[in-house]
Amino acid sequence: MLAFAGPGYLVAVGYMDPGNWATDLAGGSQFGYQLLCVILISNLMAIFLQGLALKLGIVTGRDLAQACRDQYPLPVSMVLWALCELAIIACDLAEVIGSAIGLNLLFGIPLMWGVCITACDVLLVLLLQRWGFRIIESLVIGLIAIIAVCFAWELWLCRPDWWGVAGGFVPTTRVATDPQMLFVALGILGATVMPHNLYLHSSIVLTRRFEGTTIGKREALRYSFVDSTIALGFAFFINAAILVVAAATFHAHGRVVVEIQEAYQLFPPILGTAVASTLFAVALLASGQNSTITGTLAGQIVMEGFLHLRLHPAIRRLLTRLIAIVPAVAVTAVAGSKGMTTLLILSQVVLSLQLSFAAFPLLMFTSSRAKMGEFVNQLWVKILGWIICLAIAGLNAWLLIQTARGWWG
Repeated sequence: MLAFAGPGYLVAVGYMDPGNWATDLAGGSQFGYQLLCVILISNLMAIFLQGLALKLGIVTGRDLAQACRDQYPLPVSMVLWALCELAIIACDLAEVIGSAIGLNLLFGIPLMWGVCITACDVLLVLLLQRWGFRIIESLVIGLIAIIAVCFAWELWLCRPDWWGVAGGFVPTTRVATDPQMLFVALGILGATVMPHNLYLHSSIVLTRRFEGTTIGKREALRYSFVDSTIALGFAFFINAAILVVAAATFHAHGRVVVEIQEAYQLFPPILGTAVASTLFAVALLASGQNSTITGTLAGQIVMEGFLHLRLHPAIRRLLTRLIAIVPAVAVTAVAGSKGMTTLLILSQVVLSLQLSFAAFPLLMFTSSRAKMGEFVNQLWVKILGWIICLAIAGLNAWLLIQTARGWWG
C-alpha cells in the first residue's frame, strides 16, 4: 500500500487549489450550507473519473494524452491539446492569484508584486524534480496536512450549525433553476473535477513498478484506487470545511463575501480572534504553492503526450506562468482585488467547460475492449460514466444558455 501511495495526493492537490477557495467562499457566504451537496457530488464524480484515469494508465501503459494522439486524427488531437492547455492556464491563473493574495495577507506585499513573484516559483519545482518524485510527493502531502490542520482549527473557532451542515448535503432543485447559484455550483464543479488532472493521473501512476501480468495490473489498480480515494477524501474535507466556515461566519451574519481579502479581514471582528485570519492566509499560500507543483507536471505530460514534444521544464513552466500572469496583472491594475476574485471564479468555470473534452475520451478509451482487454469497463461503469459525462455537458450548456439570456435580457 505504501509503495503505491503518493500519486493520489498529487492529483488531490488540484481539488483544493485557490480556485476552490473563491467558489467555496462565494457559495457559503451567499447560500449558506446549500451547496455542500454540489461539493459531495463533485467529489464522487472526481473519485470515479480519476479511477478511470489511473485504470487507463496502468492497463495500457499510455497516459490520456498519448491515447488521444494514438486514436484521433491530427486536427482532433490538436483541438483537444489546445483545450487542455487552456484548462492548465486557467488553473495556473488561479494559483497565481491565490499565491499573490496569500503573500499580500501574510506579508503585506502589494498584489501586483505578488503576481510577479509567483513567476519565480518555477525554480522551486525544478529543484524538487532534480531530487526525485518521492520528494515532490512528500512536500505535497506535508502542505496538504498544513491546510487540513488550519481548517480543522477554523471549524472549531466558527462553531457551525451541524444540523444545517447535514441538511446541506441533500440536493435541491434550486441549484439548476437559480442562475446565480448555478454559476457558483459550476464553478465548484470546475474547481473540484479538473480536466488536466485526468491527464496527470493517467501518467503518474506509471511511476510505480508493478508486474505487467493480469495479477500485477489488478494489484496496481486496487492499491492505486485506494490511494486516490483516500487522497480525494482529504480534498473533500477541505472543500467542505471552506464552505462551512464561510456559511457559519459570513452567511449567518448576513455578509456576502466577494473577495478572499474581505474574508481575511472579517474573521477577527466576527470570530473575536486574529488567529483565524492567520490560519486562513497560511492555508491559502500553502494551497497556491501546492497547486503550482502539480500544474507544472500536468503541463509537461500534456505537451509531451499530444505533441511528442519535449521542452526543458523551465521553458515549459515559464511559458504557462507568463500566459497566466498577463490577465492577472491587467485585471489587478484595472479592477484591483475585487476583479482578481471575479477572475478567480471565472477561471474555475472555464475549467468546468473544458471538463467534457477530457472526460468523454477517457470514458470511451476505458470502455474499449481493443484497448483494455479483460479490464474493459463493466456495463454498470459504462452507464454511470455516461450519466456523469452527459450531466457535466448538460449543466455547462445550461450555464451558457443562462449567461446568454442575461446578456441579451
